[in-house]
Amino acid sequence: MVLRIFGLSFAVTVISIIIAALYGGPQAVLLVVILSILEISLSFDNAVINATVLRRMSEFWQKIFLTVGIVIAVFGMRLVFPLVIVWLASGLGPVAALDLALNPPADGAAYFPDGSASYETLLTDAHPQIAAFGGMFLLMLFLGFILEEREITWLSWLEKPLARAGKLDQLAVIIAGALLLITAAYIAPADTVSTVMIAGVLGMVTYIAVNGLGELFNTPGEDEDGELVEGSKGGPTELAKATGKAGFFLFLYLEVLDASFSFDGVIGAFAITSDPIIIALGLGFVGAMFVRSITVFLVRKGTLSDYVYLEHGAHWAIGALAVILLVSIGYHVNENVTGLVGVALIGAAFISSIVRNRRNPEPIVADDRDDEHLPVTVG
Repeated sequence: MVLRIFGLSFAVTVISIIIAALYGGPQAVLLVVILSILEISLSFDNAVINATVLRRMSEFWQKIFLTVGIVIAVFGMRLVFPLVIVWLASGLGPVAALDLALNPPADGAAYFPDGSASYETLLTDAHPQIAAFGGMFLLMLFLGFILEEREITWLSWLEKPLARAGKLDQLAVIIAGALLLITAAYIAPADTVSTVMIAGVLGMVTYIAVNGLGELFNTPGEDEDGELVEGSKGGPTELAKATGKAGFFLFLYLEVLDASFSFDGVIGAFAITSDPIIIALGLGFVGAMFVRSITVFLVRKGTLSDYVYLEHGAHWAIGALAVILLVSIGYHVNENVTGLVGVALIGAAFISSIVRNRRNPEPIVADDRDDEHLPVTVG
């Protein structure tokens, strides 16, 4: 099964390495490998969250996410989106923006002799608004999870009080809004305050809109077989076998979520190389494909049912990433810190799940697994 799930990812890796070798020789190959590891380490928590949502979707929307979604992830977020940012920020046309990306200043300077900024500089200058949008979107996701009462808790000493506090209406919006104000007032550079505020509010609105639309078009009270089930207010990650419009908004939700995760990796990649082709090969073709394969693996193996704290660990990692994104608006945060925090939290949740399973062995309910619903032919 491992070969079936990861086979396409391995094939894409081999092809990407060959392309890198032809494009830039051994150095390019090394950079692609480094970027691939960076993307996978930064996005493992993304894969866990994707799996929690994906197992709630119908087979049709699973296929859409694992086919159309991968195209958006690879080409859209890792290649086209940065070019669009440079295009808008510089006033250049799309072709000129691509030429700027492929032909940086020979001396590595941030600006050309005529005063125009380099591709990397323009992209980095857009970081405050992107970080504010992504940070607030991820923060709302984290708060929506952690402020809800759950039968199973990981950090019970903290999660249970937070869940009780979550009974206060719109507490997530209050907390997120307060943190956005603090970020704009004390962290963001003075010339980006209004931009950060607008982008942050848009991030919150986007989450609320996609979440609300998903719940609106989902049919509560029934599972995929028409049997009555208890309702849940946990947002997109709690929807059961969404089809039709509900499935579409879950798909949209996942794409926005992926965008919030991926841009941080794109910015981090510039610490390694500014070549957009190498970045696309490493982050997109190899990294994003493996993240998708890990997502499929988690669902098919029933990992989230077997190791019940993984979802909690992933959400705490998302909360940490949201805070890091907001802090990075005014201060540089090393990409290794971002990756290690997420891996550490998920690793701790995994170990806690193993300990729990040994102390309280429980049979796994077959219906929690989605092996028969999840396609495996797309990586």
